[in-house]
Amino acid sequence: MGLPEVAGAVVFDCDGLLVDTESGWSRAESAIFAEHGFGFGAEQKALLIGKTLEDGAAAMAAYFGRPDDAAAIAGRLHELVARELAAGADALPGARELVAAVRERVPVAVASNSPREFVDAALASAGLEFGEVLAAEDVARPKPAPDLYRAASARLGVPPERCVAFEDSRTGVASARAAGMFVVGVPSLAGIALDVDAVFGSLADPALVEWASRVRS
Repeated sequence: MGLPEVAGAVVFDCDGLLVDTESGWSRAESAIFAEHGFGFGAEQKALLIGKTLEDGAAAMAAYFGRPDDAAAIAGRLHELVARELAAGADALPGARELVAAVRERVPVAVASNSPREFVDAALASAGLEFGEVLAAEDVARPKPAPDLYRAASARLGVPPERCVAFEDSRTGVASARAAGMFVVGVPSLAGIALDVDAVFGSLADPALVEWASRVRS
């Protein structure tokens, strides 16, 4: 399916889509796996990507066979990711250009499963500005529930079915699809198939760049 010529608004995920934060998250997650005596690779990363910090910590605790340690692991993960973000994170290829082109034509927002402090730090570090930014604590149910995307569409005053969502993970895709949006996938993990309406290897893909120059509300 091609990209829609008309879109009331465009809502972007942040981590792994706009900003190269997943490498920092992976280093933090790998450190925690090592602290518990486990290796960390693509299989383990796939269990965590797109989840909230708390859900990721719970998944790690379950993997380690220590479910009661979820809160402690969440605290450790927060500490390590905050340290990674303090060192800075770059915009992913094409992100700044695509966002700038789209925002000239339709309203845009960010809907992220990360804590607000992390989202704000990542966007600032990457040189990305959005008038509307929603984070995990802004809704009762984060992704994969549809609440974040529904909240973003409400902020922008556009029904979800008229919005286009950009996502890199299965968790995020499930959220946007449940909200009723047209979903564009830009996978951040190789070999992961996403249930999306259109898929691209990068935000710098010429077809996306061309679409951004002509999409209208």
